[in-house]
Amino acid sequence: MSEQNQSYEKLKNCYACVRKMTDFVPRVAIVLGSGLGDYAEQIRVEKEIPYEELAGFPVSTVPGHAGKFILGYIDTVPVICMKGRVHFYEGYEISDVVLPIRLMKLMGAEILLLTNAAGGVNATFHAGDLMLIKDHISMFAPNPLIGANIDELGTRFPDMSKVYDEELQTIIKNTANKSDIYLQEGVYAQLTGPSFESPAEIRALRMLGCDAVGMSTVVEAIAANHCGMRIAGISCICNLAAGMTANPLSHEEVQSAADQTAPKFKKLLTEVVRNL
Repeated sequence: MSEQNQSYEKLKNCYACVRKMTDFVPRVAIVLGSGLGDYAEQIRVEKEIPYEELAGFPVSTVPGHAGKFILGYIDTVPVICMKGRVHFYEGYEISDVVLPIRLMKLMGAEILLLTNAAGGVNATFHAGDLMLIKDHISMFAPNPLIGANIDELGTRFPDMSKVYDEELQTIIKNTANKSDIYLQEGVYAQLTGPSFESPAEIRALRMLGCDAVGMSTVVEAIAANHCGMRIAGISCICNLAAGMTANPLSHEEVQSAADQTAPKFKKLLTEVVRNL
């Protein structure tokens, strides 16, 4: 059996596990980045599914990423949240990294809201800013569509002209404005991690037109676009990237900044879902 066929079999097995536990059908899928771990408090929870209860499902190993699906409602909108994502740098195959996105699509989710903690590459950004992702650049992370195409999910050569849905972007911008939340806009770059980027890499990213950098999100957006989901993304700028300040970078700094920004991030996310 080919690797991609194995990936599809694993996906179907995870879906079968989920359906033995619940018949809940979400409309909106949300991937919770650093600082949003307790966002479930905003949800009228119907069901929680720890990742380890799904056969073959990847389990997050990063501090601050709990590792479970939360199913329920924000007002009347049925949602599924990933409380903790998995990253390529944890040693998983890229097909495992995007398996959760594909699973949420199979469950019925039509819209994907991606969130993350990121480093600011744009010199006008500040720690604590929120950035609407307008486009992305993938650097060194393998494309999750490499290998035999899974025709059941999408076409062999998906168009990437408008990965981030323009209507969803308008809703997010209007919601931020009404909520008095300042929202930056820009291009997000995914590198593999787990090491932070070097000052030279940050200078290169700036020359390429990047505004923020992180270790997730792009491969998830590629997989979601492939299987026909409408996508929006928001980054929490937790620090300025390497070489832009005299301070060394640390995960603790990122987590702390994300925690401080979490209240307005949660408010924006909740209002966006209500306005969908």
